[in-house]
Amino acid sequence: MNDDPHAVAPTYHLGAPLDEADAVLILLHGRGAPASTLASLVQALFRDLPGRPAALLPEADQAVWYPRRFVEPRAVNRPWLDSALAKVARTADDVVAAGVPAERIVLGGFSQGACLALDAAAARGGRLGGVIAYAGGLIGETVDRSHYADDLAGTPYFLGSSDPDPHIPTGRVEESAELLRALGAEVDVRLYPNLGHTVNEDQIEAGREILSRVLRAAGT
Repeated sequence: MNDDPHAVAPTYHLGAPLDEADAVLILLHGRGAPASTLASLVQALFRDLPGRPAALLPEADQAVWYPRRFVEPRAVNRPWLDSALAKVARTADDVVAAGVPAERIVLGGFSQGACLALDAAAARGGRLGGVIAYAGGLIGETVDRSHYADDLAGTPYFLGSSDPDPHIPTGRVEESAELLRALGAEVDVRLYPNLGHTVNEDQIEAGREILSRVLRAAGT
C-alpha cells in the first residue's frame, strides 16, 4: 500500500501568481468531485473582492481524500487521511515560502474537503486568515482535542451546514465549533433548515467576508 497516495496528485492555481498575491485561498474538493469542479465556487468567492487574491485547488488521488465516513475512527481512514493532511500542510507551507504569511491564507472546502480543512487548520494552529467549512466537521469517531494545536490565535472560522444534512451530523458541527472556540478560534456557525448537501448564497457571502477581511488587513 502507498503510504502517501495523494503526494503526486496535482494542485491547480487560479488568480494572481503566488509571489504577487495579497491573499491565498486553499480550497479542498468533496468526495468524488475533482478539484476543477471548484472553479465556479472560487469565482463566486472572489467576485468584486479588492486586491489580488489567488486560489490553490489541491486534488486527491482518485478524487477521494479518505475512503470511509469522517465520523468513523481515524485509524480506518489511514493512510489516506494522513496523506491528505500532509498534502494540505505542504500546500500551506509552499504558500508561506512564496512570501504570503500564514495570516493571509484562508483554508476552505466542501463536504469531505470541509472536514479536511477544519482538521488541517486546527492541527496546524496559530493564526490563519480564516477557515471556511461548507458542510463539514472535525474528523474522528469523537472530537478529540489531542489531535489539535493548543492555540488557534483568534483565527476566524465559518461552519455552514444544512440541518439536517444527509452526510454531516448537526451535532458534530456543533461539537466542532465548541472545541474550536475552546482552542481560541473566532467561530461563526450557521445551520440552514433543510438546505440539503449544498452551498447557498449566504454561505458564499460569509466566505467572501472572511476573504475581504484578509485583503483589507493586507492593505488592499
